[in-house]
Formats: sequence, C-alpha cells, structure tokens
Amino acid sequence: MNKYKIFNFAKRLGLFLLVIFTVVSLVTILIELVPGDPATARLGDQATPEQIQAFRERHKLDRPAFFFTYSSEKGFQWHGSRNRYLDYWKGVLQGDLGISYDTDRPVLDMILERYPMTIRLALAALFVAILISIPLGVLAGTNKNSLIDNFSSVFALMGICLPSFVIGPLLVYLFAVQIKIFQPSGYEYPEDIILPAITLGAALSAILTRMVRSSVIEELGEDYVRTARAKGLSERIVVYKHVLKNGLIPVVTILGLQLGVLLAGAIITERIFNLRGIGTLLLDGINTRDHRLVQGVVLVISVTYILANSLTDMVYRWLDPRIRLN
Repeated sequence: MNKYKIFNFAKRLGLFLLVIFTVVSLVTILIELVPGDPATARLGDQATPEQIQAFRERHKLDRPAFFFTYSSEKGFQWHGSRNRYLDYWKGVLQGDLGISYDTDRPVLDMILERYPMTIRLALAALFVAILISIPLGVLAGTNKNSLIDNFSSVFALMGICLPSFVIGPLLVYLFAVQIKIFQPSGYEYPEDIILPAITLGAALSAILTRMVRSSVIEELGEDYVRTARAKGLSERIVVYKHVLKNGLIPVVTILGLQLGVLLAGAIITERIFNLRGIGTLLLDGINTRDHRLVQGVVLVISVTYILANSLTDMVYRWLDPRIRLN
C-alpha cells in the first residue's frame, strides 16, 4: 500500500509539472509570435535608440527567444543556453517571474497583491452558489413536478441565460442606486463583496441546482433508500444523510472545475465592480503588451486549476470510500 501511495503521488506530481510546463511553454511561444517590439510599444516612437537598448537589456529582450532561430538568409542558428525561454524557466524555479514591462515591478509581487481579492470573490461566489443550489435542488428533487420544482427550473434557466454583465449592472442599479444598501463599486467594507459574489455565483448556482435535483431524483430510486425507510429513519435523515451525500459526487465535479474558473479570475465581474483582482491584472497585461505579466498570471492560473482538481479528488474520496479503496 505504501509503494502504491508513493507511485500515485509521483504520478500526480509528474502530471502537475507536465501541465504547467506545457501551458506556460505554449503561452510563451504564442507571445513571441505576436508582432511588434515590446520596447517600442512601451517607450513610444519618441524614445531614443539608447533608451530602447537599455530597456531591451534590462528585460533580456536582446537575447533570442528560443534555442534556435531561422531566417531565409542564414538558415537555422543554434543559440545554446542564451535565450529568453530558458532564462524564464530558470527564474520560475527560483521564484522569480520576471519584471513587468509596464510598471517595472516584480511580477510575483503584483500577483500577490491582487490574488487575495480574487480568492475572496471566488470563495464568496462559491458560498452563494452552494447556499442557493443545494436546498433548492433537494426541494425540487424530493418534490418532482411540483410548484417548487417548476420554480427551480425557471430559476436555473434565468441564471444560465442572463450573463454576468447583465446581472451585475441590474444589482448595482437596484441595491446601490435605488435602495442604496451597498456601494456601486470598489471594496472597502466586507459587505461590499455581496453584490459581486451574487453576480459571479448566479450562473453556477443555476447549474448546480439542476444537477442536485437530477442526482436526488436518481438516488431516491435506489434500493438503499427503501431499506433506510423500512428501518424507520425519518425522511429528513434519509434525504440529507444518505441521498444527498451519494448524489453530490457529480456535483463536486462541477464545483471543482468551477472553483478553478472562479479563482482564475472573473474579468467581467471584477471590471463591473472595480475590484482589483487577478482577472483585471491579466487584462491590463494584455492591453499594455506586458508579456512577463501575462506569462506570470497564466502560470498562477494553471497552478490554480490543478490544485482545484486535486482538492476535488480529495472530496471524492471522502464522499465515496470505494474510490479510496480502489
């Protein structure tokens, strides 16, 4: 068993590193294919050749992009270890994601400043989605074709059809402009996260509601449910202790994937409510052609997705011991 655990851990670690390497390498290649010179884009056409050369040397843009280059005149040229691609990975292994072209600050410091807001927003949106979807989905599943079931269907359809750039302004207009309970943008007090969390969690809660409903209806037809009822267990215990726990496995799959999406940064929601999260940081990097910033954010997003999937696997094993035994 110990050898199996070691092998399983090594396999997961290998896949983790392979995904990170592949994603960041693809992003690096695509960035290098973008036409234009970052030095000229950052400094402008009025910059002197000395200023452009100093900028290129500071950010190592005077080096070749990869191990080799090709031109019609000279053909293939090998550059060995002196290239930006290898320099970037050396920095990553040392915890250095490079210097931002736009702000001249370490990329890692900029990400660490913004990421707590994204984590706060993602967890709040996930809490809103769970708070709405599980009770509503259970009620709909245990009362099939009833009024509450029809209401849940309408709610799910509206949540899926209405995008965040529609829900967000509506919430701002109602609760910030008309009723004036919350402020329209920014984050100053803890309650300022409520409107963005509802905006971001609305679509997820709609999807989860339908999944919980379907899982509950399917589990209610299993033999163990009839056995539990025959033993005299109350309907509440049967539904919430047995049916819901067994029916949450497909729901956890969606939660794990969506948690990665939420932590990766909801650009639209952050823009609507003027929240300084990692999503807007990525958008700023794209707008300013800040290649190092884009690479750093994509690296963090990739790690986030993998950690979210690993957390999903752990929850799987807690919900269904058979997965752990197998």
